[in-house]
Amino acid sequence: MNIRRVRFDHPDALKLNDEVQAEYHLRYGDGGDATSLDAADFDPPRGVYLIAYDEQDRPVATGGWRGRDRNEEGNEDGDAELKRMFVVDGMRGRGLARRILTELEADARAAGRTRMVLETGSKQPEAIALYVSSGYEPCVKFGYYRHHEESRCYAKQL
Repeated sequence: MNIRRVRFDHPDALKLNDEVQAEYHLRYGDGGDATSLDAADFDPPRGVYLIAYDEQDRPVATGGWRGRDRNEEGNEDGDAELKRMFVVDGMRGRGLARRILTELEADARAAGRTRMVLETGSKQPEAIALYVSSGYEPCVKFGYYRHHEESRCYAKQL
C-alpha cells in the first residue's frame, strides 16, 4: 500500500468521497453526510488528507483530519476532527483503515493538536469497533449531527 497526501479536491479524493457518501445514504437514507467541508480544511498545518493506493495505483482508502477549536458545535481547543475515513468494498478487513488512522493521529499530534475527535453513526458498527479498539472513548456529542439520535461521538487524547 502506498499512502499519499493529497488535497481534498484531488480527483481521487472526490471519487472516494462520492463512494462514501453513497454508502452513508445506503445506511441512513439521508443523502449522505451534510457536514460542511472545504478542501482548505485539510491543508497543512491545520489538517491533512490521505489516500491509500493499491499495487495497481487505484485509490482504495481515505481519511483526513481538520483542526477545530472551541466553537458553537461543541468542539474544544486543540481538537483534530477525523473525517471521511473509508475503505472501498473488496479491500476491507486488511487493516487499511487502522493504518490510515495511525498516520492521521501521528500527523495531528505533530501539528500540535491535543485530541482527535470523530462523529460516526449507530449504523456503522465496524467503524465504532475500529475506533474503540484504537483507544477512542465516547465523548460529548459535537458537530453537525450532535442532536441526532443515531450520532455517536468519540475522542482520544493525542
